[in-house]
Parts: sequence; C-alpha cells; structure tokens
Amino acid sequence: MEGNYYMIHDYLIFIGVFAIFFLLTVGIYLFGQNKKFRQRNLKLAETNRIIEQRLNEVQLEHIGTKLNPHLFKNILNSVQSHAYQTYMSLDKLANVLDYILYESNSKFVSPKEELNFALSLIEINKIKINPLFDFRIKSKINKSDDVYEEKIFAPLLSVDLIENAFKHTDFLAQDSFISIHLELDNRVFTMKVSNKASLKNVLEKEKSGFGSQSLDQRLKMIYNNYYQLQKSSKNGIFTAELTINLGEFYDKMRYS
Repeated sequence: MEGNYYMIHDYLIFIGVFAIFFLLTVGIYLFGQNKKFRQRNLKLAETNRIIEQRLNEVQLEHIGTKLNPHLFKNILNSVQSHAYQTYMSLDKLANVLDYILYESNSKFVSPKEELNFALSLIEINKIKINPLFDFRIKSKINKSDDVYEEKIFAPLLSVDLIENAFKHTDFLAQDSFISIHLELDNRVFTMKVSNKASLKNVLEKEKSGFGSQSLDQRLKMIYNNYYQLQKSSKNGIFTAELTINLGEFYDKMRYS
C-alpha cells in the first residue's frame, strides 16, 4: 500500500510538472504570436497613415489647381473695371501675383507672408467701392510673436473670406458696410469678416460655392483640431470668423 502511495504521489508530481511545462510552452507561443500580430497591426497602421497622408496631399494639390485661376480672374476683373485706379493698384497687384505664383505652391508660408498678401488683396478689392463706403479694417499683429515668421500657415487661406465679403455685400443699402479684423497674438491667428448682405446673397453664401468648400476641406485636412471656423447670418449681416491655434500646431509639427 505504501509503495502504491508513493507511485501515485510521484505520478501526480509528474503530471503537475508536465502541466506547468505545457502551460509555459503555450504561453510563450501565444506571447510570440501576439507580438507578431501587434507588429503586423503596427505595419498596417503605418501603411494606412502613409496612404491617408498622400491622399490628403493629392486633394490639396487638386484644390490648389482650381483655386488659383479663380483668384486670378477675380483680381484681374477688379483692376480692369477701374482703369483710372490701375496705376496705384499695380504695386499691390504685383505683390499678390508674386505670392500666388511662387508662394502658393509651398505647403506652408509664414503668418507674416499670408498677412501681407491679405492686406494687398484687400487694397485691390477696395478699388471696386465708393470712397465714401463704410469700409473698416483693423489689424492687431504682434510681430514679436514667436510664430510670426515660422512656416506654419497654409497659403491663400484668407482669400475666401475676403472675396466673399466684397462679392456678396449690398453696396446700395444705406447701412451697408464691410468689416475685416486680422489678429495674431499669443500664437493664435484670428480673422473676422462681417458685411451687410441682401437676403439673396446670404442664401447664396449658405449654399456656398467651390471656394467655401475648399476652405473647409483645407482647414480640416491641415489643422484638424487646431482651428475653428464659425459662420452666422443675422438681420442681413453675415459674419465669418476663423481662428487657428498656430502655436499648438507648431509645437505638434516640431515634436511629431
């Protein structure tokens, strides 16, 4: 009986050791398979990221090819329709065309370059309106801001808001006006444009054309969670306000 007891005891020990060894072997195998699975997932995620990035680049290039000729046409029409002011507009026009031809193909420009372009574009559009028209422009640009000359601003973002204000303003209304506010402070860019528009023009703005759609697309693809674009219409006054946290976007670019 005692011999049988020891035999059963040894047998149970053998079974326990075998079970532990078996579980360790299975655990090591599963760990290795899980590691390979995670590596494959990481490779797939990286491949998807590269494909998505390239798709965004292609979409942005496609948008740019449509935007630039449209902008050229509007600018040249403005100058042509007011020949008596052409001479004084040539300098601003040259700045705008240089920017479109040479800088707009860059992925990023500095806020300084985009703001100079926006101000020149405003001056060109102003030749379309009566000198007595209520036109308000205010700029609060902190040139010592540490992002002022950094290449972090997508070119031509200011075009849509400026051109829509001039295109859809009811210049015949007694209380008509255009107000443009540009600001760069504490690493945040803000552009607020308001104008008096007829009901018809307000509805057209809400339906929007290519320019408005391309602006929304570019902002979403480039700045993602670092921007806000708010549009509102009340009592015939249309307001669009764009805010971009260039500081946080710049930090992300540097450390990613």
